[in-house]
Amino acid sequence: MTEQPSRRATRVWRRPMRSRDRAEHHRVATPLELLFDLCFVVAVGQAAAQLHHALAEGHFGHGVLSFAMVFFAIWWGWLNFSWFASAFDTDDVPYRLATLVQIAGGLTVAAAVSSAFEGDFRLMVAGYVLMRLALVVQWLRAARADPECRPSALRYAAGITLVQLLWVAFLWVPHGAQLPAFVVFAVLEMAVPVWAERRHGTTWHPHHIAERYGLFTLIVLGEVILSATNALKEGTAEPGHLGALISLAAAALVLVFSMWWLYFDRPGHARLVRSPTMFTSMSWGYGHYFIFGSAAAVGAGLEVAVAYDTGTLHLGGVAAALPTTVPVAVFLLSVWLLHIGPTNECRPIAIGFPVAAVLVLAASFTPAPIHVTAVLAAALVALTVVATHGEPQPG
Repeated sequence: MTEQPSRRATRVWRRPMRSRDRAEHHRVATPLELLFDLCFVVAVGQAAAQLHHALAEGHFGHGVLSFAMVFFAIWWGWLNFSWFASAFDTDDVPYRLATLVQIAGGLTVAAAVSSAFEGDFRLMVAGYVLMRLALVVQWLRAARADPECRPSALRYAAGITLVQLLWVAFLWVPHGAQLPAFVVFAVLEMAVPVWAERRHGTTWHPHHIAERYGLFTLIVLGEVILSATNALKEGTAEPGHLGALISLAAAALVLVFSMWWLYFDRPGHARLVRSPTMFTSMSWGYGHYFIFGSAAAVGAGLEVAVAYDTGTLHLGGVAAALPTTVPVAVFLLSVWLLHIGPTNECRPIAIGFPVAAVLVLAASFTPAPIHVTAVLAAALVALTVVATHGEPQPG
């Protein structure tokens, strides 16, 4: 059996944008996709930093709502690029240039995070629309070159374009009506793939998609570590708190490591391969908004905890704990729903995740909430190791 030549063995200026094989072997993330992720992590870091500032000032409702809106723009731009690349990545010059425009849009979104938290969405919308219209160009290329996928590609192009017109109109929506308008427009954005894939789905690659989501999870967890490290660095300047900060740093490290372990313990592609339906792919892909968002929010929560332990935060103990415990609980529940499942054959794990999430929320009322949360997360890791000992990994 002869080996097929690599698609990337010969560099050409332009290739037809054909669908890739869903069963293609050794389908891994490309260097361009990794660069795309690194540029988007800037936006994630900015969103987490602004969330921290809002929480530290006691503006919980405004901070969480603004973070959710900003993070949607970041997440949705990343998600659409990743799923398109899984099905149509040609890696020619026009494809790379269109990706460059998407990166420029993502960096513009990152630069607009602080103004969006203050209610000024002009720069945010400009970057977001730039990012999305660049993807429209990619879909039109796919429609021209791939007759089989042409109906879906044209639906994507038309749907995305129409919704971008709505986002531009969002700039003239009265302040009191912005939240309802945002919800409606976001739902319409998420409805475009459902409509476009209804008759003929694109040939995304399950292993490649799972790897892409895993890589972005790693990047977000890296932002958590960076946020905690910066907070600890600032905290050491406060005299008399070194012991408490060292203890908090150890708890934060255990917590982040446990989150990594729990997410990657089960192969991400297993559910996509086992049930490759549109509902499964959509629910799995869309559900990661809560995994990514909650993981990023943990970094902001740990910064609040550092400020509380050093006495520079004017909040009560419970109020200082909730910015960490709530996102950790959301993370555990999201991983449980997307990777484990309530009907999982391993009952200790199926029950352990939601129980751990409830106990993490209860930890907010303890004298050392971050430490208790870290212990609970580590205990859940130990439970998964013991419960699955000797069992083959799902493929």
